[in-house]
Amino acid sequence: MDNAWVSISSPLVFMHIRFSSPFSSTEGILQWFEESKNIIYLASCRLADDLGTSSDELARGDISKAMQCYMHESGATEDEARKYIKMLMMNTWKKLNKERESAKSQHLSEFIEIAMNGVRMTQFMYDKGDGHGRPDMTKCHMQSLLFNPIV
Repeated sequence: MDNAWVSISSPLVFMHIRFSSPFSSTEGILQWFEESKNIIYLASCRLADDLGTSSDELARGDISKAMQCYMHESGATEDEARKYIKMLMMNTWKKLNKERESAKSQHLSEFIEIAMNGVRMTQFMYDKGDGHGRPDMTKCHMQSLLFNPIV
């Protein structure tokens, strides 16, 4: 987990989002960074990506993902590893929700909402596999979202 959160661009994206809003002082920037460290860490969890793409990526010769590492370390089956990763994802959501409840300022609350929406989008993109590596899946979702009426 400690390696995973820095191997994706979420922390960089979140920092750009936050720095696009005005700060009144250097102290304000440092205070925000201190308050939001956990949120950036939790929202940068790549477990949904690993869960959704591990089979396809291993078939392409890519490196092991969280599932394979857990299987190797614990001797678990693929099914057991999937359940374990889903449990880790649920625990991450619980921690994010606690951060949301304990936000100390309006700015922090807004940032948490942005971060949580990023996590929601990630889970949506990888729920049925690799939403990036299989454009047909993403196209179907986008067409449904934009063109199909809600009944």
